[in-house]
Amino acid sequence: MICAYIGLGANLDNPAGQLARAVAAITELPQSLIQGVSGVYQSPPMGPQDQPDYLNAVLALMTELTPGALLGALQGIENAQGRQRGERWGARTLDLDILLYGDQVVSEPQLQIPHPGLRERDFVLQPLLELAGPKLVLPSGEELGTLVAGRGGSTLERTPLQLVHHSKT
Repeated sequence: MICAYIGLGANLDNPAGQLARAVAAITELPQSLIQGVSGVYQSPPMGPQDQPDYLNAVLALMTELTPGALLGALQGIENAQGRQRGERWGARTLDLDILLYGDQVVSEPQLQIPHPGLRERDFVLQPLLELAGPKLVLPSGEELGTLVAGRGGSTLERTPLQLVHHSKT
């Protein structure tokens, strides 16, 4: 099994509920087991500013699914929760991104791992740091803690929300 880190984000249709339903759906993925979920962070939108703030979290998933199969499963969850693929960086019910897949680097038209925006997005780095710790080594060989420290800190605040996952029975 490989540890994949999945970024979760939502800003429409009860974002906290969207994230909770996404975690529940990921729990049901075959050949996969959730290892942990970060706290939830609120962040302003990256794109057009005439949309609500986002709620973001990161999930650690041990999986035997290939990166492509995992991407397909995550897109299926997004679609089931009403994701409309329109404006880039626009508002959305749910966004699930594969941030890391072990130490693998994937460069395909539909899938880039590590996620191309990983290094610049506090709303991904902060929950990833909380979940994985500063010693997580990125495929570049850099430790996560060093990357985050080099960015000069974050202004994001953790919300009181906590996403719960239940083991498969």
